[in-house]
Amino acid sequence: MNSAGDPALLHTVADGVATVVVSHPAKRNAMTAAMWRALPELLAGLADDPAVRVLVLTGAGPTFCAGADISSLTGDDDPRALAVTAEEALAAFPKPTLAAIRGFCVGGGSQLAAACDLRFAEEGASFGVTPAKLGIVYPASSTRRLASLVGPAWAKYLLFSAELIDAEAALRAGFLNELLPAGRLDKRVAEFARILASRSQLTQAAAKEFADGRTDREDHWEAQAAGSDDTAEGVAAFLERRPPVFTWTP
Repeated sequence: MNSAGDPALLHTVADGVATVVVSHPAKRNAMTAAMWRALPELLAGLADDPAVRVLVLTGAGPTFCAGADISSLTGDDDPRALAVTAEEALAAFPKPTLAAIRGFCVGGGSQLAAACDLRFAEEGASFGVTPAKLGIVYPASSTRRLASLVGPAWAKYLLFSAELIDAEAALRAGFLNELLPAGRLDKRVAEFARILASRSQLTQAAAKEFADGRTDREDHWEAQAAGSDDTAEGVAAFLERRPPVFTWTP
């Protein structure tokens, strides 16, 4: 068991929603090398758990994640490689993912948020992609993901300047899906996660791949739809004015 304040990735599963908490309060939830390494394995286990339909990623306390804890790295560690491996594992998570953001979402924190499907934030949050302050070449895959999310102009603004932007600017840029008043984030995330958990996993899984640009699985998803009862159940539930009970699972 982790002592209070020790760097850790905490997680719970309840009502179809897995919540992963980046917890390193002493350093604004900066990710240690051990935390970067642990995230892909944790995600793999949650992806295989049939009780998990949605994943929420957040930070402990008033901060989402302030990047990487440089002091935790050893001479053998490649901080870019650690972050990219974790980021790609999060992006590949087969179920809907939502970042719940308050406070600082900077550097590696922004990488993790960008790798989620959706991002909700509380007023007062700050965002930045800061490799230009350190003379680091931002990974190609991370740059492309950021540019796909906010467009080339905003991606260049963030990467060239390494300046922080506020939550209102992040919303305008398209980085955020929703911006909530102070004190409303947790309630809204819980509400929306319940909505996601109630929807067809077949629809969600196919839509995620298509929206992320995969082009070689159309026949696969047509076959999955043909072999599933989700469409019939959805139509029947609509006509009978009741909540649907979808049964397709990954």
